[in-house]
Amino acid sequence: MLRLHDTATGQVADVAYRTPGEASLYVCGPTVYDAPHLGHGRFALVFDVLRRYLLFGGTAVTYVSNITDIDDKIIGRAAERGVAPDELARTYEASYWAAMDALGVLRPDQAPHATGYVDAMVGLIGKLVDRGVGYETDDGVYLSVADIPDYGLLARQPLDSLRAGARVESVDTKRSPLDFVLWKKAKPGEPTWPSPWGPGRPGWHTECVVMSLDLLGEGFDIHGGGIDLAFPHHENERAQAVAIGADFARHWVHNGFVVVDGEKMSKSVGNFTSLDDLLARSDARAYRLLVLRSHYRSPIEVTPDTVAQAEAGLARLDELVRRFALADRLAAGPVTGLEAASLAGDVDLDAVDRFRLRMDDDLDTPAALATVFELTRQANAAADGGDDAGARRAANTVGLLCAVLGIGAHAAGSAPDEIDEVAAALVRDRDRARGARAWAEADRLRDQLEAAGWLVEDGPDGTRVRRS
Repeated sequence: MLRLHDTATGQVADVAYRTPGEASLYVCGPTVYDAPHLGHGRFALVFDVLRRYLLFGGTAVTYVSNITDIDDKIIGRAAERGVAPDELARTYEASYWAAMDALGVLRPDQAPHATGYVDAMVGLIGKLVDRGVGYETDDGVYLSVADIPDYGLLARQPLDSLRAGARVESVDTKRSPLDFVLWKKAKPGEPTWPSPWGPGRPGWHTECVVMSLDLLGEGFDIHGGGIDLAFPHHENERAQAVAIGADFARHWVHNGFVVVDGEKMSKSVGNFTSLDDLLARSDARAYRLLVLRSHYRSPIEVTPDTVAQAEAGLARLDELVRRFALADRLAAGPVTGLEAASLAGDVDLDAVDRFRLRMDDDLDTPAALATVFELTRQANAAADGGDDAGARRAANTVGLLCAVLGIGAHAAGSAPDEIDEVAAALVRDRDRARGARAWAEADRLRDQLEAAGWLVEDGPDGTRVRRS
């Protein structure tokens, strides 16, 4: 049985589903005011792996992840750029989905937009006001957190402690610094919607309450996102549900931060400044492998060195794929159902059981990945020793478990393309540029290779090219 750490209790516990055999997940998506960053990539990959693993175990999954397409940051950035907020949001939403596709993240079953739920949010706020926990001020409508039982649950702190540490804000009409906005009254030049409290727009904390309950119903199984959202965002979502008497999420799951040890991310030093930057310079699968190598609740470092280490791991897997001419199991979509997956080829069921025990233990992907690489070693050793059946069984199992984790095969069963002298010279020049961290020159040379019909991949041994 799958056990996950629940932020609300601070404990790892069995995941008890509302309906046996069915899992409902709501994962907070991006606010689309800028290009997707590394944190977006991490939460998307963590919950993509969880979703794929549930499907592998035979659980039906309904997965919802929202798009915040109206927010202070969107309005501010749009004003800076001289464009409409909805145009800016559409641009960066497209960028987000392109990055998710590159990472191999499965699209949500539903991806609701905040602007599509404003009327429903007005309805929720009206209920909160009618119940006396919402109150109107000169600039908006706020929720009184003192009236919410167990407020601070996800922060793991009591209300008095939170109040003592609260930052004093300039809004002196609020009853408490912890009270949060439900409805923002209109300011000149901002998008607005009608409401009983005058034209304005909803606060950020209200959208996910309405969308999750509408699309998944009360008592849905898992609410997830980055740990930075646990408080106050998810706590404030929970508070609204509690205030109207609705059963909300049964389990709260949060992934850790993305960090760089002692150094700010900067192109000048070769660090990855955005998800797009990482994807442009490395094998897209490397970030998935890097995420898998750390426990989902632990911080991860994303640097040129850690990405290169992940690419070295991918090179080992790709070599196995070529040696045994393994089919890419991901080509047909996620692996659904353990029995069907096992029947697709001769696999080591004991190794699959070890993998599942590790994944069931709070999604311990580092230990599960160790199983994959141990099987890789066993497959190569068995083949070198003449044990063809054992080698094939281990290799098939690697292919299966990689698919469960969302790691696709690269150029399965194919040999490297022969390259002409011009392309070979460009490859050598690009490797020298990358070695000197001359990223602009490396990118220019990549463009030249791609214009000549080559697919360019960055690996631990340098630039690899093959015909597109």
